Amino acid sequence: MARKTNKQMEAFYRTHAYLVEHINAPVRRDLMDEIDWSDRLIGIKGTRGVGKTTFLLQYAKEKFGTDRSCLFINMNNFYFSGHSIVDFAYEFQRRGGKVLLIDQVFKYDGWSKELRMCYDRFPGLKIVFTGSSVMRLKEENLELRDIVKSYNLRGFSFREFLNLQTGMKFKAYTLDEILRNHEQIAKGVLSKVKPLDYFQDYLHHGFYPFFLEKRNFSENLLKTMNMMVEVDILLIKQIELKYLSKIKKLLYLLAVGGPKAPNVSQLASDIQTSRATVMNYIKYLADSRLINMVYPEGEEFPKKPCKIMLHNTNLMYSIYPLKIEEQDVLETFFLNTMYKDHKLHKGDKNISFLVDGNMSFRIYSEGSKVKNTPHVTHVMHKAEIGRANQIPLWIFGFLY
Repeated sequence: MARKTNKQMEAFYRTHAYLVEHINAPVRRDLMDEIDWSDRLIGIKGTRGVGKTTFLLQYAKEKFGTDRSCLFINMNNFYFSGHSIVDFAYEFQRRGGKVLLIDQVFKYDGWSKELRMCYDRFPGLKIVFTGSSVMRLKEENLELRDIVKSYNLRGFSFREFLNLQTGMKFKAYTLDEILRNHEQIAKGVLSKVKPLDYFQDYLHHGFYPFFLEKRNFSENLLKTMNMMVEVDILLIKQIELKYLSKIKKLLYLLAVGGPKAPNVSQLASDIQTSRATVMNYIKYLADSRLINMVYPEGEEFPKKPCKIMLHNTNLMYSIYPLKIEEQDVLETFFLNTMYKDHKLHKGDKNISFLVDGNMSFRIYSEGSKVKNTPHVTHVMHKAEIGRANQIPLWIFGFLY
């Protein structure tokens, strides 16, 4: 039995060494420095396709190389259909293991209880795991509430995309820095590259790192979107397979309808279900980062949103490229890049968004006439550099 266990562990070590040695991570994500790696249980959530697996392997390579005190495992491995995480962790730490990296933890039934047991039994072991953005780590897994530190890995920002395409190392700025110093920031960037030469490419395919792969991006993204619904929503929310076609049709109808308030009664009729179920499905699509719900300030789910938008511009070009309005693309970009650290609500008349409850932004497509209203930040598409309260749209892509 011991010999069999040795062989199995060796196979995991070999796979880990191969993956770490062959990792292709052209961009070092800033999240690597934001995480407090001294915590013993760390969860990294993110939408499918943003590079969570690569991120774990990048961490392993950067901090441990092929040192056997760190080990990457994936819950897709059939080994875990017959062996528990706790038993594996026991064997790993018995061999001197210090850091266990678990990819796609939600594929293992009862994962949260087992992680809690590992935390309690093996004080010398650190566990870092990845999961879907649909997972509610603390709300739905009470055993982890007081012990897990949760982080979100997002798709590429425009800044990260620009760095990758140009070999530059532009840094991120806070919203306050952009509002105060956007002219100086823009001059610094423009002295090295012309960001507008890359902006449309980013809107089309720059958010998901797999645009780097030698495959058709749109086909790859459609496949990823299907996986988000089939695995992230159905599996994690434990929805029966027979309802899959209804959720897919709902996503399509929302995308084709464009950014507006959903007609819940009509959608319920179209997919032949109840209004309450439609609203639940909309929430699941938002949790999986396929759509964003925009509300007036002071309102939130389960109320009906005043606008539903796709989560990022890449999705717009893949799901229904025939009907894309430039203004919708620009507002989707702005919402997506702001979404990481800021709260966005529906603005008043002639205002695109109210940010953090006290800042009004209006987004203009190319050639639109600007009515220079005080206390409103005017966000300009196709402008290289701004002045005063008129700021180029691209520069908001430097928020992370």
